[in-house]
Amino acid sequence: MPDDRPNPTNSKVGRLIESYGLNGLGEELEDRWTDDEDADSLRTLADVFNHELLKTAATDAGLDLLDGEVKTFYDALVEDDATGAERTRARGRLERAGIDVDGLQDDFVSHQAVHTYLTSYRGASKERKRSDPTERVQRLRGRLAAVTESAIESAANQDEIVVGSPDVLVDVQVFCADCGSQYSFDELVERGGCDCQQ
Repeated sequence: MPDDRPNPTNSKVGRLIESYGLNGLGEELEDRWTDDEDADSLRTLADVFNHELLKTAATDAGLDLLDGEVKTFYDALVEDDATGAERTRARGRLERAGIDVDGLQDDFVSHQAVHTYLTSYRGASKERKRSDPTERVQRLRGRLAAVTESAIESAANQDEIVVGSPDVLVDVQVFCADCGSQYSFDELVERGGCDCQQ
């Protein structure tokens, strides 16, 4: 690290990486943010970071949480649409393990804190370049499928639904109100437009 770069522990993210012993997480956040092909958003990285805090706090308290459970507990603590029962159940289990839940929530970081850490303390930057629309839609479809699979798994773990071995398929349809044609996104791109071009 160059001498003129600020000490990372002067930032909240840097301090927490050190105090929680999350060696290598700073580099992972930087790599995921600056990835040319499939960069993660700052909000996603803040969630990744906070999941690691929760997982480490649980492990240190002797509570062995699976990855799906970490997300479920985190969502129950921070999401506005979490029910009171979900919040109470999550807090109760963590507190019974000896975790200071209020202190843990105070440690959770925002996407702005991640941005400050990456740019000011790691010197990271990312060039904004326009990607091919087909690639962007393909990435978004992949993410939507992954989020849906995670939601199904979480609901199944909570016994809210019963499902065998689901495959999530994401189909994007484009409808043109002018000519009345409808195509999948891939078909529309492949043929160069809708029926209006004829």
